[in-house]
Amino acid sequence: MSKLESVETLVIGSGPGGYVAALRSSQLGMKTAIVERSQLGGVCTHVGCIPSKALIAESHRYDLFRSFNNIDASGSFKNAQDFKRGIVNKQAGGVQYLLKMAGVSILEGEASLVDEHTVLIKQAGQEQTLSFKHAILATGSRPIELQAFPVEGRILSSTEALSLQEIPTSLIVIGGGYIGIELGQMYAKFGTKVTILEGGEQVLPGFEADLVAPVVRQLKADGVHIITGATAGSAVQNADTITLHYSQNQEQYHVTADYVLVTVGRKPNTDGKLGLEHIGLPVTSKGLIETDEQCRTSIPHIFAIGDITAGPALAHKASYEAKVAAEAIAGLTSKVDYKAIPLVVFSSPELSSVGVSETEAKAKSIPFVIGKASFGINGRALALRETEGFIKIVADPTSGIVIGAQIVGVEASTLISELALAIEMGATVEDLAMTIHPHPTLGEVIMEAADNAVRKMMIRK
Repeated sequence: MSKLESVETLVIGSGPGGYVAALRSSQLGMKTAIVERSQLGGVCTHVGCIPSKALIAESHRYDLFRSFNNIDASGSFKNAQDFKRGIVNKQAGGVQYLLKMAGVSILEGEASLVDEHTVLIKQAGQEQTLSFKHAILATGSRPIELQAFPVEGRILSSTEALSLQEIPTSLIVIGGGYIGIELGQMYAKFGTKVTILEGGEQVLPGFEADLVAPVVRQLKADGVHIITGATAGSAVQNADTITLHYSQNQEQYHVTADYVLVTVGRKPNTDGKLGLEHIGLPVTSKGLIETDEQCRTSIPHIFAIGDITAGPALAHKASYEAKVAAEAIAGLTSKVDYKAIPLVVFSSPELSSVGVSETEAKAKSIPFVIGKASFGINGRALALRETEGFIKIVADPTSGIVIGAQIVGVEASTLISELALAIEMGATVEDLAMTIHPHPTLGEVIMEAADNAVRKMMIRK
């Protein structure tokens, strides 16, 4: 274990928040160390964002190839898992390379806070005490376990679902949020019979109904059975299957499958051995740490970022907060501004949203004008055979300034960045409409949606 005795900035956790915080801290001239108890890159790299998107991409390729050829699903899935592992290893290696090149000390082990300026690091029977001037807590989150459905045997969390070595014949997903939809649809495209149980009125409850509708149509086309208004009650496992009992409209039902996947949210890693109680740092009833606009906790030299703080549990939110926290430690005036954080679901078709939605504008009595355009006649979408969906831009009806946007369709995850930048820069729909977009590209749909909003504004005048 390293003989490092003290640092100016200590980062606990090496996910997309932690490693970015360490890089920025070192770039700003501070002696920096990062502690990771498991694997560099954290959950996102190893059992979250990266492996799930790799398997999702492979499922799309398999689905496409299957439509032209009779190919072996088992062999394709094994190749997909090998492909996933290769990407994960490359990403993890990249994180390590960046940290080393930046001069960040990498410490392996479980970090426990002893007092406000000291941490104890334990690894393989060895212990090391390290003092720090500032600390950034970036310990991330883990899947929530339901008491009636502990993760064991044929009950899986997203972690286990990403590591199955064979395609299940059937799968029950509890929770129709983004994780349940992404993984459920991924397995469906590989040929698994998937049933999704959602307690609310629709899957993907954080998105507007018109955006979700194309996704639901494709889920059904993929053979996914969606049950809304359903409450999971209990499960009975045997050697080969698991039977889930649930209720809907006060009636009792059951469904049997190879596995049950529980995707009902994530829990912040602020409990356990981190030692917040030793420094008197409180957490909320949900286990979150309260922070100010510079990600500073109630202890001024200790900062918290990512999934352990309020707001959506998003890797890019954590990375953004990481830069703010490191810059605040360096004495800069950086502050968080969440008006343009994109939300993305890697479903088929993809979903994305940023800023104010039409529903939110109505609820808050915010004046707005909508500009909308479809992928249906876009040349590039036609060439890709991906014409489902549309782009919706929400703008101020007087100034034309873009305040929000939502996309359902091909490459929504990529296209949303232009609209996030528009909000960040205070651009107007006329700015977007008059920006020359290359032809034929999917970006032209943004231009057309903006042009639609401009026309509506002209009619109002």
